Amino acid sequence: MGRIGDAARMAVAEQALAAYAELDAGQKAGFFAQIRDGFSPDPAHIRAAFAAYDADPSAGTLVPLFNAVEPPRQTLLRRLNTAPGATLKLVNMRADLLAAMRKDPSLAPLDADFAHLFASWFNRGFLRIERIDWSTPAAVLEKIMNYETVHPMKGWEDLRRRLDPADRRFYAFFHPATGNEPLIFVEVALTRDIPAEIAPILTAPRRAAADDATTAVFYSINNTLEGLKGVSFGNFLIKQVVAELAAELPALKTFVTLSPAPGFAAWLASGEDPQAADLSAELDLGAWLNDRDEAARLKPQVEALAARYFTGARTKSGAPRDPVARFHLGNGAAAWRVNWPGDLSDGAIRRAHGLMINYLYEPAEIEAQHEAFVRDGTIATGAPLAAVLAR
Repeated sequence: MGRIGDAARMAVAEQALAAYAELDAGQKAGFFAQIRDGFSPDPAHIRAAFAAYDADPSAGTLVPLFNAVEPPRQTLLRRLNTAPGATLKLVNMRADLLAAMRKDPSLAPLDADFAHLFASWFNRGFLRIERIDWSTPAAVLEKIMNYETVHPMKGWEDLRRRLDPADRRFYAFFHPATGNEPLIFVEVALTRDIPAEIAPILTAPRRAAADDATTAVFYSINNTLEGLKGVSFGNFLIKQVVAELAAELPALKTFVTLSPAPGFAAWLASGEDPQAADLSAELDLGAWLNDRDEAARLKPQVEALAARYFTGARTKSGAPRDPVARFHLGNGAAAWRVNWPGDLSDGAIRRAHGLMINYLYEPAEIEAQHEAFVRDGTIATGAPLAAVLAR
C-alpha cells in the first residue's frame, strides 16, 4: 500500500476490509497475531535513532526517533482507514480484537495502537451533539433502542415516553465518519426534586409542560460501540448538556444523576469487609423485597456500607472500584446521596441489591472537583452522603 497511488490504495484498503469481514473468530485472532508480530518497530532502527538523539538531543534527531519507535501497525491502520466507511469498520475490528484479547492478552500492543489512533480520530472537535426526539429518523431511533442497556426499552411506545413529553430531553454525540451511528447518548428527566427511585421516572405519566422543573436528572447514559472502549465522550456530553439545558430552562438549578451501582453486590460478597459479607448474605435471602419492615431494618446497614463502597473501595490502581463512580467522579461530580432500594429490576437486584446513587453536577464546582479527583483521588461528597459516613 505504500508503493501505490491514492486511488489504488483506497481500492486495496476496501478489498482488505471486505476480506477481513469474511473471517471467523479464530481467523481474526490469527490475523491480529500476524499484525502484532509482522508490523512491529525494527529494534535496530530504534537503537540507531536513539543513539543519534542521545549524541545530539535536538528537534532534528527527535523526529527520526519518533518515526522509528512508532509501530508500522499504525500506518497500516491509517491506510485501511482510507476506504469508504472504513472508520466504523475499524471500530468494529477493535471490538473483535478486544474479544480475542480475552483469550490472548499478548495482543495488547495492537490494542494500544487502535486506542492511540482512535483518541485522535474521535477527538471532541469532530463530534456533534444532537437532540434526539420523535422526529429523528427511525433508523437512528431503532439503534438507540438496541443500544440502551441501563434501562432497556420495551418497544416504540417506551422510547416515545423518553423522547416526546415536555419533561424529557435526549441527546447524543455523532461523528462525521460514522454517519448515523450514535456514539453515546444521555436521557434526561426534568423534575421538581432529586429522585431516589428509577421506576417513577420510567413510568411517570406524560406532562404537557416542564416550566416548574428545577432539577435535570441524567438517568441513563450509554456508550454504544464496544470498539471505542476507553475513548472518553461522556464528560464532554454531560457538560455540554448541562450548558444547553441551563440556557434553555433558566429555572433549572440542580443537575444530578440517578445512577446504578453495578459493582456493589460483588464487593459486598468479596469478603473484604466482615460486615459487608454478613449483609450480603442477608440481602441474598431476598426477604426485604416483599417485607417493608425487613427492608427498613436493613436500610441503615445498606446505606452505611454503600457510603463506604463509593468513597473507600478501590481498585489496585487506586481508582474507585465502581465503574459508574469512576466515570462521574472523574467528570467532576460529587457523590451526593445513596438510595436503597432504588431499582427493583432483576439486573439491578443481581448486581447491586437494588442500590442506586445520585451524583451531583454543580457547574461552578465541576472543574475544581475534577482536578482534585485526577490529582489526588479526592472524592467530593454531598451533605446526605457525608451524614451517612459520619454515623
